[in-house]
Amino acid sequence: MGKKSRVKTQKSGTGATAAVSPKEMMNLISELLQKCSSAAPSPGKEWEEYVQIRALVEKIRKKQKGISVVFEGSREDFFSELMSWAAECGASCDGFEIFNFADEGYGLKATRDIKAEELFLWIPRKMLMTVESAKNSVLGPLYSQDRILQAMGNVTLALHLLCERANPSSPWLPYIKTLPGDYDTPLYFEEDEVHHLLATQAIQDVLSQYKNSARQYAYFYKVIQTHPNASKLPLKDAFTFDDYRWAVSSVMTRQNQIPTADGGRVTLALIPLWDMCNHTNGLITTGYNLEDDRCECVALKDYKEGEQIYIFYGTRSNAEFVIHNGFFFEDNTHDRVKIKLGVSKSERLYAMKAEVLARAGILASSIFALHCSEPPISAQLLAFLRVFCMTEEELGDYLVGDHAINKIFTLGNTEFPVSWENEIKLWTFLETRAALLLKTYKTTSEEDRSMLKKPNLTLHSCTAIKLRLAEKEILERTVSSGRAKRLHFQKQLNEGAPLPLYEESDIALLENADAKLPIILHKLEEEDELVEEEMSMATIKPDPSSLDTSKTLVLNGECKDLNGTQEDPPGNDVVPKELGDKIKETPAHQDDRSTKRTEDDPKDGGEQS
Repeated sequence: MGKKSRVKTQKSGTGATAAVSPKEMMNLISELLQKCSSAAPSPGKEWEEYVQIRALVEKIRKKQKGISVVFEGSREDFFSELMSWAAECGASCDGFEIFNFADEGYGLKATRDIKAEELFLWIPRKMLMTVESAKNSVLGPLYSQDRILQAMGNVTLALHLLCERANPSSPWLPYIKTLPGDYDTPLYFEEDEVHHLLATQAIQDVLSQYKNSARQYAYFYKVIQTHPNASKLPLKDAFTFDDYRWAVSSVMTRQNQIPTADGGRVTLALIPLWDMCNHTNGLITTGYNLEDDRCECVALKDYKEGEQIYIFYGTRSNAEFVIHNGFFFEDNTHDRVKIKLGVSKSERLYAMKAEVLARAGILASSIFALHCSEPPISAQLLAFLRVFCMTEEELGDYLVGDHAINKIFTLGNTEFPVSWENEIKLWTFLETRAALLLKTYKTTSEEDRSMLKKPNLTLHSCTAIKLRLAEKEILERTVSSGRAKRLHFQKQLNEGAPLPLYEESDIALLENADAKLPIILHKLEEEDELVEEEMSMATIKPDPSSLDTSKTLVLNGECKDLNGTQEDPPGNDVVPKELGDKIKETPAHQDDRSTKRTEDDPKDGGEQS
């Protein structure tokens, strides 16, 4: 069995720094809170602000050295205790074991042959750490009074996790002891490692994540020290920045949404044992069975004895994997970069273009995605670019006349160009825009590849450079694709090729394939990206035969409310109103992505479980 936890206290001359007075620490915390709550820096000053905040945090960390709840022994020492506890709680423990897969870290290994869609893993509610269990714990009195905890289930989970870790009699200790001691999210990067991400699309989210985590820590440090309802919390004498960073990362990489016991609403949860599974491409195969009140997972494919059992975390980009999971996924078929496009309100044809886009369900200004696949653009982006490049006469064809409404159906369909000239314009525009984005990077792709060959490169630096290179490769493919399309349509124009004409009889064709569905019937996959969300989940569903229709899908990562909003993750830009900002609700994403966990002994590609 695992050993009891202990609290290390600072003692001068024993390896820790000299004792710091409560007043001195509170002054540093107040300074950090003020710095993190000040107005957003002017453009170009974000890095300078990050360096300043980091310096304050490092000063606090130095003075807090040696104060924390830790477990004697290594993570793997407690795996047998986890399995025994799971069996006692009624979880499935046959057919797999926890195993170290080196490059991917710990995961689940099949101990027998498992068939695709076979139910091989279930975890009852009593094992889960949820917002509801937090309300009924020692954290409950503070939760009932603190509106930040009430609004942010993920932060509630983080503090719940810390309180239970400090409680020697916590029922969740068999689980908590097996969590990684640290993570490879950017919260753990050194300053020079974060520097590799400058000029990437991920950098703003990385800097915001650090700032918001520091602000949340400072806020709750003061609450824990001063709020009457926090007097009995076991964190009063041991709540360090490293503690909060660990808890934030544990929740950020593992939180999932499940229904409450009555099925009336949803809550956030940590799901022991199941969260040991590593990621691969595929479909969501986990759901929540309300009748049996348990989380259930079916096999993604056939697994032979000795093979690793994977699950699909969701359609996350590599930027999201790095920021929220701490690893770069080499074979990510869903990788993409963002591109912000909009019709200028000062343009003479703005009203006409905005109206056509509105009829297609597309905003006049939005953030779209360039994909790693071919073609690099979605039907929605194709529709936007076609309208963006339309002449006044072409716009009129989609606004007036007997067939105007029906023609909206063709905007995102590659088989029905508006005109050869329109296609040439849009692909020229996309080629040029991608080329301009490539010029914003400080290094070339070849320079990045050379850097990755350096023998002494740290894991975090390697991850950052891989992400930077992946962004460039998507943009380079977009430039190449745009050039090829432009030349193709120029040839069609030069040869006088007849333009494919849409007829109403084609409506059946348009309705039979997702890629050809009328844009107006789609909920745009990019529309909610107008808000720079930090996390979202996958809504890709498994084969209906693999999960009973009475069961609720569990999306592998952070979670979305039933009303279409989702919880902000710890570290996201959500702060108390009294600190100068209001709580943010992030719109749900059709192309929902999930998070998973990381491993504390990573190799090449970073960690997963």
